[in-house]
Amino acid sequence: MLSWVRRIILFLALNILIILTISFLVQVLGIQPYLTHRYGINYPHLLAFCLIWGMAGAFISLALSRIMAKWMLGVQVIHPLTKNPKLQELVQKVHHLARSAHLPVMPEVGIYSSSEVNAFATGPMRSRALVAVSQGLLERMTPNEIEGVLGHEVSHIANGDMMTMTLLQGVVNAFVMFFARVLAFVLAQFMRGDRDVGRERRASFSLIYGLQMVLEFIFLIFGSMLISWYSRYREYRADAGGARLAGRKNMIQALEKLRLTLEGIDPSAQPTLQILKISHRKLALFSTHPPLEDRIARLKKLS
Repeated sequence: MLSWVRRIILFLALNILIILTISFLVQVLGIQPYLTHRYGINYPHLLAFCLIWGMAGAFISLALSRIMAKWMLGVQVIHPLTKNPKLQELVQKVHHLARSAHLPVMPEVGIYSSSEVNAFATGPMRSRALVAVSQGLLERMTPNEIEGVLGHEVSHIANGDMMTMTLLQGVVNAFVMFFARVLAFVLAQFMRGDRDVGRERRASFSLIYGLQMVLEFIFLIFGSMLISWYSRYREYRADAGGARLAGRKNMIQALEKLRLTLEGIDPSAQPTLQILKISHRKLALFSTHPPLEDRIARLKKLS
């Protein structure tokens, strides 16, 4: 219960920080209201407004990604000189893979309490990254399988996937906001039957905002499809990178173990993973990860 309260508080705090930062930037840059009864849309101000709102939130989240992961999931960073042999081996594996991937700085290595077989990499840049694994992964995977998982995560860092996803998310957000507002303004004029310039400028704000909300929802669906497509592409690429760093056999074994683990999950006990499993088959366009069967098949074809 306390962990959920903490996550909600951190989520709210992050969003308040984003809103305050964006409001400050809008004031400093002197961006005026982009829509008025008298002059209609000011397109340069609208574009600047959308870029700030679309990009700022994404980059603030990226900048704080390591801190948020530690706070929200309770990730404990492992000291490189830890006396625990199992944790020391984990750190050494990550650092070995990071050197093989030519990372400029060794990523932090962390562990968090969860029965899920899971791992992730996060951080604002290649020199400020975190690789974290769940307790469940360490307990249920063999050393070779763990190395395959770690190779995959280190590849995400080496490929700069966190930054690329942030840029893509920010651009999609900005374009969704921009085109939704422009199209809402045009449709509001058409729906009111306005034809002369004077009446076009007096299009109802309430009608425009109503249309804007509907259009943003529609555009976000298509934007989510684009982001999900790229996310699936980067997973294939990270699999290939993990195979190069940790060995193709280890990478395949790791994915096979994950597939067997997911298939053996009780839906009532692990609903989130069960939803993820369904999404691969029925909501493929919105899935951030490709089906495990496809990922394994691609790795087996690598020479």
